[in-house]
Amino acid sequence: MLTFRNINVISLLLLISMLLCDFFIPSLSIPIWIYIILGLCWLTFTIIGSFNITWNYHLKAINKATITEKKIALTFDDGPNSTYTPLVLELLAKYNATATFFCIGKHIERHPDLVKEIVAQGHVIGNHSYSHSNFFDFYGTKKMTAELKKTDELVTNIIDKKMNLFRPPYGVTNPSIAKAIKHSKHQVIGWNVRSLDTVLKDPKKCINRIIPKIKPGAIVLLHDSHENSVTILEQLLIFLQDNNYQTVSLETLVNTKAYA
Repeated sequence: MLTFRNINVISLLLLISMLLCDFFIPSLSIPIWIYIILGLCWLTFTIIGSFNITWNYHLKAINKATITEKKIALTFDDGPNSTYTPLVLELLAKYNATATFFCIGKHIERHPDLVKEIVAQGHVIGNHSYSHSNFFDFYGTKKMTAELKKTDELVTNIIDKKMNLFRPPYGVTNPSIAKAIKHSKHQVIGWNVRSLDTVLKDPKKCINRIIPKIKPGAIVLLHDSHENSVTILEQLLIFLQDNNYQTVSLETLVNTKAYA
């Protein structure tokens, strides 16, 4: 299994072996480019692993469920949003679908009533950091832990429950996040179907990207912060309904507790 720890151990052992060969067997004279290749391999694995949450490179994340029943989880990041979250909730109610919302702390502060409404309609709330800063991944463990705690406390003050689920901003992981999660004891949630609803301009392209990947146990990443997402969601819900898929919360899909 390719993890940050395993790659570090393998790379270090190879480096030590090469240095020992150079020291004790000078005739071998390992070329400098071999050392460069080793370094580049370590860097490549680490970059890809950090940006791909499904690798579980720095920490263990739940990215899908291993089931045969036609059940999937719809997840929404970056809300609550005063314009689009209510529209998403309306569609979910219309198609009798349950979802999980990974909310940003600063948005929770602005829209506490939407958090109450999400929970009142039977959906689940998860932690998505307080700031969702572009520099979140460069924060130290202490600052990351503080953001998780602050967001947890905001939700606890609103619904009297402590969130157990966490999704890293952008799905990027690193050693600092791994340490913060070890301290906070959140369950990290990833995905195995990424819609790119905030990137692709054409909703049809998003739907064509999503539908072939829908399988039992899938976790779909969407957003409740963009107009495109609302259009995509209705088309997806129609497809799921026509193909006898049930949408459930992550709590149900992967048998984990949404609240501690």
